[in-house]
Amino acid sequence: MSAFVLPKPITATVAGAAYPTRTTFDVVNPATGEVFATAPDASAADVDAAVRAAHDAFATWRSDPAARRAALHAAADAVDAARDEIAPILTAEQGKPLTESAREVATAAAYLRYYADMQLERQVIRDDAQALVEIAHRPLGPVAIITPWNFPLIIGTAKIAPALSAGNTVVLKPSPFTPLSSLKLGEVLRGILPPGVLNVLSGGNEAGAAMTEHPLIRKISFTGSTATGKAIAAAAAADLKRTTLELGGNDAAIVLDDADPATVAAGIFPRAFSNTGQVCVAPKRVYVPESLRAPVVEAFAALARNARVGDGADPATQYGPLNNRPQRDRVASLVRDAVRRGATIAAGGSEIAGNGYFYQPTILTDISDGTPIVDEEQFGPALPIIGYRDVEDALTRANATHFGLGGSVWSGDPERAAAVAERMEAGMTWVNTHTATSFDQPFAGIKWSGIGVENGRWALEGFTEMHVIHRAR
Repeated sequence: MSAFVLPKPITATVAGAAYPTRTTFDVVNPATGEVFATAPDASAADVDAAVRAAHDAFATWRSDPAARRAALHAAADAVDAARDEIAPILTAEQGKPLTESAREVATAAAYLRYYADMQLERQVIRDDAQALVEIAHRPLGPVAIITPWNFPLIIGTAKIAPALSAGNTVVLKPSPFTPLSSLKLGEVLRGILPPGVLNVLSGGNEAGAAMTEHPLIRKISFTGSTATGKAIAAAAAADLKRTTLELGGNDAAIVLDDADPATVAAGIFPRAFSNTGQVCVAPKRVYVPESLRAPVVEAFAALARNARVGDGADPATQYGPLNNRPQRDRVASLVRDAVRRGATIAAGGSEIAGNGYFYQPTILTDISDGTPIVDEEQFGPALPIIGYRDVEDALTRANATHFGLGGSVWSGDPERAAAVAERMEAGMTWVNTHTATSFDQPFAGIKWSGIGVENGRWALEGFTEMHVIHRAR
């Protein structure tokens, strides 16, 4: 299959126009390991230009809700119309199958449409002879949005849409591993959104630091690693910037003793290995009763052996490469470490030969807590299956982590499973499914997995500040 060729360079967007940077950096196709494009490398001065453009656009954008609604609907239509143009770019830079890239573009458009008509109405909390007291919500100002490389468009628009709907303006910086699809989004929306309302830059640490430290930025919305989230929180604290931080996860799935092994494997496997395991809220460790461990392991292993791994541009591919070499090497290192500690590989267990960043879907057993691949977020196609004595043992071990994003319980008795799920220390828990989300369902972690809420009305509120209007009578 021929390698993807970018038709022309993609540019940054500042103040509604193409914005040149002095330097660029290479973008690698993870299916080939080869450079296929370059992206603008924004400096601190470039970030300053983008933030000032957002600041200049804020007063007008915040003042006309009807114009915002119309612009966001038009933006959604424009993204939908550009799906066939954006999706191949996303597959080339991220690695995911083309059908999933097309779905991601469609979801990005749907986020814009979902928030276009959402409004935060004034709330009257007192109305009597002495006073009328109302609560309104006001936008914050220019917002910095920093996104990761696993779902750059979905995560980006899940932040952009409520931020713009609330009346804020945005400076977006995607991961340097996947800059092009977000830059292309900026190009598509030039002329749809007023100049300065959405500014899109790509770059590395210099650009990210300049965004989080800029005095005109009033909120930072970030999705990524816990370590980077802590650094952003520290930078934001100096200026009391508001933050929403959606960080790492090490979700546990607890299988109860009445569950059917084949049903469990069919339910968990595609969610654990979706996007080649590069999903923050995917199940990353599975606890099973010792009595079921052997049949559960074999059911998972059979699915792993039959999985079709390849270039995302190939229609036959189910699972693409890992996005970058460091991540592929980390997964490989974690698996090797687990084997040295006594784990058994039931399926997979090694890199796939070639220039791309491919790794076999891997199932590990004879493993327990205290092993890094169980205790840490592997973020790749390797899943440990861990035996437990009783449900109390499983819950104790599932909860013994700094992470708290999601979790699930699997059983033939949904009510029994729900009682266990309520005791999991996570922002989201599921029964007989995992990673099930929707636009109107809060997405939030606890502990080291994040601060703040995304999706639904809660995300919109998160891009506002409360304003109390008290009228004496």
